Amino acid sequence: MSDAETGRDHVTSLERGLAVLEILAANPAGLTLTETAEKAGLTRAGARRFLLTLVATGYAVQAGRNFSLSPRLLAQARIWLHGVPLWTFAEPFMRKTAAKLHESCSAAILSGEDMVYVARVPGPRIIAVDLQVGAHLPAHCTAMGRVLLSGLKQGEIETFLTRATITQRTPKTTTDRTLLAAIIAKVRADDFAIVDEELEIGLRSIAVPLRDRSNAIIAAINVSTQTSRHSPADMETEILPILRQMAQRISDFFVVQ
Repeated sequence: MSDAETGRDHVTSLERGLAVLEILAANPAGLTLTETAEKAGLTRAGARRFLLTLVATGYAVQAGRNFSLSPRLLAQARIWLHGVPLWTFAEPFMRKTAAKLHESCSAAILSGEDMVYVARVPGPRIIAVDLQVGAHLPAHCTAMGRVLLSGLKQGEIETFLTRATITQRTPKTTTDRTLLAAIIAKVRADDFAIVDEELEIGLRSIAVPLRDRSNAIIAAINVSTQTSRHSPADMETEILPILRQMAQRISDFFVVQ
């Protein structure tokens, strides 16, 4: 769309009305007509029209001289949130993390014996495994997989370890089921997992859970790196805090119902 077309289609009054709505959102205790006009850069008459329109449509309430937002806006936001996948919200945070660390960042969910990628921001360094959204990898030898397994009930973990196909991807892959049970228990206690060359030689990964409001693990988020760039100790001290902060921000931004 050209600048001329944009200008012709631009509704200035709607823009000003949205600005008033945003100002009220930033002041939950409410504002007077005069305060709203000053903050929005409007005349009192102009601010009054916008405020009364918001009240008439149910998006704001008036109590004496004060105007404030009503719960209707929150209700509309919840309707929208229910229709948008969590990964839509996660991706911008993942991109920032990947750019900050210069490494890849991914999100996955558990599906049977595998973890399935639902979002991925590739890093600048190439690894042999072709990873795209929808790709499956064994849960037992991946950091995100182990985080997801740690969120299962104990009986479900035992069933997984009994029935799952445990393949040796590299000489470092843990295939002993008793040892895997201990590793998953440690991941549950630590609330993160590091996998060191068990999926691919030269590749290390660290993952943390993404939880819903009931504290259940619904997904895992990771950062992958080459062994030449970060030791496991470095990942725990340098990457883990950033990864946990990202997971918390995603949870804060999108409250899973």
